Amino acid sequence: MPKAKIAISMDEKVLERVDGLVRKRIFNNRSQAIEDAVVDKLGRLDRIRLAHECAKLDPAREKEL
Repeated sequence: MPKAKIAISMDEKVLERVDGLVRKRIFNNRSQAIEDAVVDKLGRLDRIRLAHECAKLDPAREKEL
């Protein structure tokens, strides 16, 4: 998939932590670390949204179907 280059601002302490992960070779570079974090967060938001929608369902009505 093609990548887009962006510029972001972030708290210096957060950036220090990201850089620490890169130094420990947990991530190849800052971009990979930040992209993985964003993908993870988007996945969590999707799961939360699905859970909220499922909570709206009426179990008795769903059983009828």
